[in-house]
Parts: sequence; structure tokens; C-alpha cells
Amino acid sequence: MNTGKVVQVLGPVVDVIFEDGELPEIFTALEINTESTGKLICEVQQHLGENTVRTVSMGATEGLSRGIDVKDLGSPITTPVGKASLGLSLIHISEPTRPLYISYAVFCLK
Repeated sequence: MNTGKVVQVLGPVVDVIFEDGELPEIFTALEINTESTGKLICEVQQHLGENTVRTVSMGATEGLSRGIDVKDLGSPITTPVGKASLGLSLIHISEPTRPLYISYAVFCLK
């Protein structure tokens, strides 16, 4: 996978540089893992030039700093569909807002 580094954080906007010059496509999901913020998903919105992309974060960016590794996921943000996701309340990055066993129990009772 393609990896980059955070170069600037302005509120929900995160700029990422890819030293190898291989930029992810627009609307591609990027993942940032840190101890302070946990898993943070960003979506590429613009190619700025000089191997840099501008992204919008799907979560809080407090504690995010320059130099943190960023992983290109190679695909857009997706949401699961089907029987397994019926009755689930999902946040914008396809994670349930409550534990799966509660949702599964509600689904089985219907």
C-alpha cells in the first residue's frame, strides 16, 4: 500500500504528502492510526501539487500532528449493505454506533 505523512492540519482539513509521487485518486479513503486519536479516516478532496493531497477528516483531529504516517486504503469510503446491516445505525465510516450483539439481538427478535 501507498503511504504518506501528515504535513498540515487545519481543523478537519489534513494535508498529506506522498514522497514517492504516487498520489491517491480523488475520493479515496486514507487511514491514520495514532494512540491519541485511534483510527481516523480521511477522504482525498484535492491534489495540491508537489506530491501533496488535501483531505477532509471524518473524525476529530485533536492530537494529530505533522509527520504521522498515513495509509492509502486504495478505495473510497464504503458502507456495507444486506441482512447483516439491517437495523444498524452506522456512522459515516461504516462503523456501528452501538455494539453489534445488541443490533443482532434486535434483528433476531423481529
